[in-house]
Amino acid sequence: MLVAGIDSSTQSTKILLCDAEDGTVVGEASAPHPDGTECHPDYWWDALSGAGRELLERADAVAVAAQQHGMVTLDDSGSVIRPAMLWNNVKSAPQAARLVEEFGGPAEWARRTGSVPSMSFTITKLRWLAENEPENAARVRNVMLPHDWLTWRLGSGLEEGHEPTTDRGDASGTGYFDPVSGEYLPDWAARALGHEPGLPRVAEPHETVGRTPWGAAIAPGTGDNMGAALGLGLREGDFAVSIGTSGTAYAVTPRPSADESGSVAGFADASGRFLPLVATVNAARVMVVTARTLGTDPAGLARMALKAEPGAGGITFLPYLDGERTPNRPDANGVIRGITSSNMTPENLARASVEAVLCSLADAIDNVTDATGTAPERVILIGGGAKSEAIRALAPAIFGIPVIVPEPAEYVALGAARQAAWALASSSGGGAADLPEWAGRPSETLEAAPQPRVREQYASLRQDAAAWQL
Repeated sequence: MLVAGIDSSTQSTKILLCDAEDGTVVGEASAPHPDGTECHPDYWWDALSGAGRELLERADAVAVAAQQHGMVTLDDSGSVIRPAMLWNNVKSAPQAARLVEEFGGPAEWARRTGSVPSMSFTITKLRWLAENEPENAARVRNVMLPHDWLTWRLGSGLEEGHEPTTDRGDASGTGYFDPVSGEYLPDWAARALGHEPGLPRVAEPHETVGRTPWGAAIAPGTGDNMGAALGLGLREGDFAVSIGTSGTAYAVTPRPSADESGSVAGFADASGRFLPLVATVNAARVMVVTARTLGTDPAGLARMALKAEPGAGGITFLPYLDGERTPNRPDANGVIRGITSSNMTPENLARASVEAVLCSLADAIDNVTDATGTAPERVILIGGGAKSEAIRALAPAIFGIPVIVPEPAEYVALGAARQAAWALASSSGGGAADLPEWAGRPSETLEAAPQPRVREQYASLRQDAAAWQL
C-alpha cells in the first residue's frame, strides 16, 4: 500500500509517495509557487496537480500539510473571492493590536485560544478584509486555511458535495479556535469579519474525510509545523529547532500552554496532543547578511567563525535585523556590542553572528519550557541552517543539551504521508488505529560542554537593547 504526503508551502509544492508500512520514499515531485505575500489558491492546485498527478494516482491515501494562517475566502458558489492573504502578509498588524484589546487583552486571548495573535493569524486578516475591502467581506460565505482548501479540492469540492474539513492543529492558528476543547469560537470570527462565516468541520486526526476521484482515502491534513512534528517523530522531551529564513522552536506535549506574553503560540498538534511554538523573524538570513558584509559566503562564514574563541572575543550581536517577533519588537534593529581595536576581526564578527542566532533560538526553547513545564532532553535540528558547519559545532554548547541532526528530508511532506497511512489503517481496520511507527531517518548526535557565558552576554545585550529601543 502506498500513501502520498503533500507539503504546500509558501515557496512550492512538494510531494512524497511512501510505503504505508515503514515510510520508505518511493517517489517524489515538486513545483514552484509564485513569490509574495498573497497568492490565488489556483496556483497551489495547479502546482499540485501538475507536478504530482502520476504519484498521487498511485496512492491509496493522501494528506496535505500546508503553510499556516493563510486566509482563503469563498463565496456562495464556492469560488475564491480574492487571492489568499498568507502568513507573511504584514498588512493586518494594526488590526492584530486592536483585536487583542477589543477581545479582552492578552490574558483572555491566551485563555480562550492558547495564543496572543500576531499579524500572521487568520482572524487579523478577517478584520483587515472587513475594514479595507467591505464588499469582498460581505461576499464571504466560507473561510478556509490553505490545507483545508487543497484537501477540499482533492475530494472534488462542491462539485461532489465534499464537506470542507480541517484538523485541530492547523485550526489552532486561526485565532478563533480553542485547542483545549477542540471547538471553534464562531462569535470571535463573526466579530472580526462582521458576520459569521462557514468554517470547516474539525476532523479526528485518524479520520478519512473523503475520497479522491481515483478512490484514495483523504486524511484530514494539517499545518506545516504539525506535519514536520509527525515527520520527525517527535516524542516528549524533544524540541525541534528549525533554522530557515525564519526560526522556530517547538515541542509536542500532553498539556496545553497559554502564554500571556505572546511569545509562545499554544497550538494543537496533529495527533491529539499540543504543539507550543515560538517563531523568530531572524535566523539563517542573519548569517547570510553577515557573510556578504565580510565578503564571503555562508560556508566561508562558518570557517571564519570556527577560528574564533567562544564569546567572539567579547563581541555580542543582537540579530534583530528586520525587527523581531519573539520577543515582540517589530521596530527593533540589530546591535553589535563590545567591539575594540583588538577584537574586531572577521573571525570574531562571524562567530558573533552564529552565536546570536543560536542564543535567540535557545531563548525560544526556554520560552516553551517556561510555558509548558516540559524540560528539553534533546534538540532535533533541521532547516537549511542545520547544514552550516558552525551551527552544528556551536549548537550543543549553546543549547546545553545533545543536538540530533537528521539527514535532510522533506519532513513536512513525510509527516503528511504518515498521517495518510494512519487514516488508511484506521479505515481498513474499522476503528481508530495507532499512529504508524515509522523508523527515523539516519542522524548525527552532537554534544559539547555548555557555554553559559555566551548566553549571559547575549541576555544582557537583549535586556539593555529593550530599554534603548523603547
